Amino acid sequence: MRVVKPFRAALAVAACALAFHAHAGLLDDDEARRAILDLRQKVDASQQRMADDLKRNTDDNAQLRRSVLDLSNQIETLRNELANLRGQNEQLARGVADMQRTQKDLSQGVNERLRKFEPGKVTVDGREFVAEPAESQEFEAALATLRKGDFVTAQTGFVNFLKRYPQTGYRSSSLFWLGNAQYASRNYREAVTNFRTLVATDAEHMRAPEALLSLANCQVELKDTRAARKSLEDLVKAYPQSEAASVAKERLTRLK
Repeated sequence: MRVVKPFRAALAVAACALAFHAHAGLLDDDEARRAILDLRQKVDASQQRMADDLKRNTDDNAQLRRSVLDLSNQIETLRNELANLRGQNEQLARGVADMQRTQKDLSQGVNERLRKFEPGKVTVDGREFVAEPAESQEFEAALATLRKGDFVTAQTGFVNFLKRYPQTGYRSSSLFWLGNAQYASRNYREAVTNFRTLVATDAEHMRAPEALLSLANCQVELKDTRAARKSLEDLVKAYPQSEAASVAKERLTRLK
């Protein structure tokens, strides 16, 4: 009986010890579980934050891509608009250039037409004066008719010209050529009148010596030898250095 009691006591002590260690083990497991739970919570929270950050970054990247795409589209639109503007500018520049050329052509055409009606300077028989275009054209037309040998028509042309332009700078030249046309047509008396008028009104004209010589020729044809001699003598006296004076001297020696 004495032996059994100590054994029981030992068993009791051992049971207590085991119970203590079992309780201690239970405590360690709870702390571990709590630590694991805390860690899981932290991991889950960290993962959630990372997921949230990733989502935000994904959203931001998507927004950025959309912004970049929009910007790219805007740039392309601006490029197209710029190309269109350049094309319009080039077309406008061509239009302006064409308009300027047209305006220049029109201006030149107008100026040319105006010049046809505006008086201009002309030089005939060594003299410069101002004449209207129609005036010059009419004189040249009569002179061209004379040169073609149509003396009757030339007479009419010069007579009408002098009536239409009595103060013309062509007057002395017209009288000279009118007298020649009349002489060629054997209209000597009227030729005498025109040659005398030229010498009397414009003695300094370069045709005056020739007019005196032609006057003498007309007087010879009219059998007025005295008048012819007088005209030749006046020619030699007034224009001694002229070619007409040389011819007059020769004719004076033959004229009786």
